[in-house]
Amino acid sequence: MKTLDRYILKSFLVPFLTTFLIILFVLIMQMLWLAFDSFAGKGISVMIILKFLWYSTLMAAPQALPIGVLLSSIMTLGSLSENYEFAAAKSAGISLPRMLRSLLFLALFLSAVNFLFLNYMYPYAVLKQLNLRYNIKKKQPALALVPGGFNTEIPDYQIKFDEKYGEEENLLKKVLIYDLSSKKGNNKIITAEKGKIVSESGSRYMTLELYNGYYFEHHFKRSASYKERLKMPASHADFDEYTINIDISALDGSDLESTKYTKNFNMLSLQQLKDTIPTLKKNYDDYITNRSKNLFLTIDTDDLHPYPDSLKNKELSSDILSNFELNQQNEIMSTALSKLERTLNNHKSYKSNLKDRRKWMNLHDIEYYNRVAFSLSCLLLFFIGAPLGSIIRKGGMGLPMILAISIYVLYFFTNTFGKNMAEESTISAFSGSWLAIVLMTPLAITLTIRATRDKGLFNINGFFNSKLTFFKNIFSKKRDTTTDYDHNNLQ
Repeated sequence: MKTLDRYILKSFLVPFLTTFLIILFVLIMQMLWLAFDSFAGKGISVMIILKFLWYSTLMAAPQALPIGVLLSSIMTLGSLSENYEFAAAKSAGISLPRMLRSLLFLALFLSAVNFLFLNYMYPYAVLKQLNLRYNIKKKQPALALVPGGFNTEIPDYQIKFDEKYGEEENLLKKVLIYDLSSKKGNNKIITAEKGKIVSESGSRYMTLELYNGYYFEHHFKRSASYKERLKMPASHADFDEYTINIDISALDGSDLESTKYTKNFNMLSLQQLKDTIPTLKKNYDDYITNRSKNLFLTIDTDDLHPYPDSLKNKELSSDILSNFELNQQNEIMSTALSKLERTLNNHKSYKSNLKDRRKWMNLHDIEYYNRVAFSLSCLLLFFIGAPLGSIIRKGGMGLPMILAISIYVLYFFTNTFGKNMAEESTISAFSGSWLAIVLMTPLAITLTIRATRDKGLFNINGFFNSKLTFFKNIFSKKRDTTTDYDHNNLQ
């Protein structure tokens, strides 16, 4: 490797690592902020939070990599141009493509790394983080009962009390409890003047000791009708002291590592997506075929009304209803109307199901094509950022940051817009996934050509000079015509 290549790579890698880490940190904090409600009040350990941050890092890295390439390209090339290092290299006969050769190979390498992340690390991180968030969300909040309202955090219990007091704040006043833990479905209501919370560290049970209260339980079967429930017996009693043992094992967080979701489209590698998509398409086609057959059988008119025997050997009128008596016509119309209404209702109920099946299949297709398209974003944004930096001739974090954010927002918006259109079947999954690449490639080509030819971003002076020349020519022609006309008149 020549000295020039080493120098340019060093000039690129320092801002790249800095910007990549900053952007990665911002994206991770955004994920953590969005998931804050899932962690708040759940008594989650620091180790679980660190695991969530690690999975978030693996998910955010493929997105932070293209932004880092874009920003560092603008900063590096802008700084080299601002310090006249490009001018010195050009005066020595070194062209811009030759100077950027090492960075081009680095951009190709980063695109390959991004593809490997998207194909292997990203699905793993999504699987682990989604299941972790689901387990945390399912996990009941830490035991912190609040006075003044119903505490519904404990499974199968709703507890309300007016005041919590005592040295350990485990004494309660005016307690009301709805016990929904009965497997038979019985309603149980308990009120007490005072109560006390007793729980030992590490125990799976919390004990509530209630004093001077009232107990009511309505006995009924879950399958009983409303009238039968009214006849069901009930039991009630006053008590001086009543003890309830409540299972709080759901608060220990022992099931946070369990895995429930494993087949989401963003949890699969390219090979797994390739194997899954044909099955989804076959199931979708089979579903449409079955629905078509059911619709045909439902609207079949042969069974609206049988032809009477007197009409079987006669020539029938083209107006079918005129072949029947008036009461038979009414019956046929009533049956047809009933069939039509039933068919329309079934169609409406199955419409959303069909739409969801189609969208689910589209999401797998989009994920398959987007993995490859998004991995090339590093290369595309490099060919936008590198020539743009050499054109603006400005380093640092000011103008390059603004340009990088604007370009990436445009790329991200275009990519999201294409995927949303493909998800709704407006365009194909391939077109939606590659829409951003196709639309922004001309910009990269234009900037590269202008930077190679040492032209500015916008040739404003040339634009005004051409317009000025155009108007000068018009006025000069007009003046020459007027002079010729006056000369002829004088003659």
